[in-house]
Amino acid sequence: MVNFNLFWLAPFGSILALGFALYLALSVLKKERGTERMKEIADAVKIGAKAYLKQQYLVVSIFFAIMFFVLLILSLKGYLVVFVPFAFLTGGFFSGLAGYIGMSMATSSSDRTAEAARKSLNSALRVAFSGGAVMGLVVVGLGLLDLSIWYYFLNWYYSFHPLPEGIDKITAITSTMLCFGMGASSQALFARVGGGIFTKAADVGADLVGKVEAGIPEDDPRNPAVIADNVGDNVGDVAGMGADLYESYVGSIVATMALAVAAGLGIKGVTVPLVMASIGVIASIFGTFFVRAEEKAEQGVLLKALRKGIFTSAILIAIFSYFIVRLVLGQDYIGVYWAIISGLLAGLCLGISTEFFTSDKYPPTRFVANTSLTGPATVIIGGLSIGMLSTAIPVILVTIAILVSFYFSGGAQNFNLGLYGIGISAVGMLSTLGITLATDAYGPIADNAGGNAQMSNLGEEVRSRTDALDALGNTTAATGKGFAIGSAALTALALIVAYNDKIISLGKTLDMNFMNPRLIGGLFIGGMLPFLFCALTMGAVGRAAGRIVEEVRRQFREIIGLMQGKAKPDYARCVKIVTQGAQKEMILPSILALISPIIVGIFMGLEAEIGLLSGALVSGFVLAVMMANSGCSWDNAKKYIEKGNLGGKGSINHKASIVGDTVGDPFKDTAGPSLNILIKLMSMVSIVFAGFIVANTFFK
Repeated sequence: MVNFNLFWLAPFGSILALGFALYLALSVLKKERGTERMKEIADAVKIGAKAYLKQQYLVVSIFFAIMFFVLLILSLKGYLVVFVPFAFLTGGFFSGLAGYIGMSMATSSSDRTAEAARKSLNSALRVAFSGGAVMGLVVVGLGLLDLSIWYYFLNWYYSFHPLPEGIDKITAITSTMLCFGMGASSQALFARVGGGIFTKAADVGADLVGKVEAGIPEDDPRNPAVIADNVGDNVGDVAGMGADLYESYVGSIVATMALAVAAGLGIKGVTVPLVMASIGVIASIFGTFFVRAEEKAEQGVLLKALRKGIFTSAILIAIFSYFIVRLVLGQDYIGVYWAIISGLLAGLCLGISTEFFTSDKYPPTRFVANTSLTGPATVIIGGLSIGMLSTAIPVILVTIAILVSFYFSGGAQNFNLGLYGIGISAVGMLSTLGITLATDAYGPIADNAGGNAQMSNLGEEVRSRTDALDALGNTTAATGKGFAIGSAALTALALIVAYNDKIISLGKTLDMNFMNPRLIGGLFIGGMLPFLFCALTMGAVGRAAGRIVEEVRRQFREIIGLMQGKAKPDYARCVKIVTQGAQKEMILPSILALISPIIVGIFMGLEAEIGLLSGALVSGFVLAVMMANSGCSWDNAKKYIEKGNLGGKGSINHKASIVGDTVGDPFKDTAGPSLNILIKLMSMVSIVFAGFIVANTFFK
């Protein structure tokens, strides 16, 4: 009875998160928007962002309609439960809705943040952070809502309908819920890839022509690509990130629920991740009240303010998790608590590691800045070396978290219980998502506020404050990517285990001998796929950016009086170019993630599919860390020079650093973050199509 009552914490947490998100949204919308020029700029960005998402959702809806009928046919043939096609739709719908709400809030917050910066630094920080917190709380709120709806519906349904022989109710519920993550992952991949191509094509094009060739400042209103650049910050870094972490969040919870059944924990084990997520909501809301800063425009002061909120939430979760495990599982399973703590600490340490390698306060990024003394080539070499070096600590941290969570939860005595510990470790890492994602979504809001201040010609004091917020945004965005990558690794591992259990439940025995040539072949193909995926997305950015470069040059050349500020550029043309490019280019990489597990499973066997998922997880995790940290280091090295170091803005060193930054843009905002979803989506596809693959594989 205690466990049943605790289940009500999931819908309660959902309502609480969405209610507080609404409160924050209304409080931000009540703030003053500033001058007419500030409103005009913000409205242009908002219109462009909504137009892009409308076009993207139109394309994605076609994909979802096709996949719905494919899954429906498979369910009618007995390969899937009849609810899976509908769960697929709800997963995609809530993922897209989370991204859309977050993007809408971000575009409504930028001018209000810039206006608040005219009053004080703390006022601007509170507006930007509150806007970002709406995204964080909407993601966890909608995630818990989706989970709650399906759990209670399936629990009711299976109470009145007979189950197949040998299948209990909780097994049927978790196996069905595991499949709706595929919808969330599919939506997230389209959002991340499409948004990433959009934002970085616009950013690269704007920088190469505006800053390098024309020598005008960043966010200069004379640059035709500047509005597209600001739009991209929202559709890629807000809507894309929200959809990305939504599917990580629900994926980790449902995978852990499925592993609880395999571990023999039953309803008790299923209860823990849901209650953990609900406690995380409360802790995140509590942590938001600690985010305040003194009136000092220094990145360290602002970062300390944000960290205070995150650490407060983490401490609360660490305390309450102990009582949750004791109450639900009992003292005999107290080791599960240490699995939760291992994930929680690993997430915090990943953020600190990312900050060290990407913030200009520390030697790595300053080293990259100093390489500008010898030109663009050495800047690129330096950034790549720092990115590669930065992979060591995250890999070691995740490895430690896996080992600690496995053995402390009892894996030495009960292998499946150890696997449950790994899953609950991922839930622990993501339990602070409400506030962690708030600090991430804060970045694009601060960036757009700085652009608004620049284009509106606000005073130096205001610009100094928005620059401080923007510099902090680069760091929080970098740490957010590190957190997303680390949580993706643990979630993907839990999903691979869930897939293995699914295959066993279908009556198949796997030959996991490492010398099995099919397993080795799958490992090689899986290790290659993230590189192929990145090649496609990087190439897409390059092609779209090339079209933007040509368009910006044309407008500088043909619009009389543009460079003198006497004529307005055609912003809409640049937005249209990158929108069309992103929609076209996002299809092939996304299809690759969807069909590769099915093809390998059918033509190479189930062991090869396990190898594929494992190889993609290992190489994708390391590659994602390297690309994200290289890109962020290049970006902050440029910002370090722009502060007046090594010659400052307009110097040869500055131009060299801009080249590094343009190379790093698709690294950190397109290819790298998309890998998080690739490694999870492939596992989800494998789980959903497991019955079909088992029945049709060439290797029986």
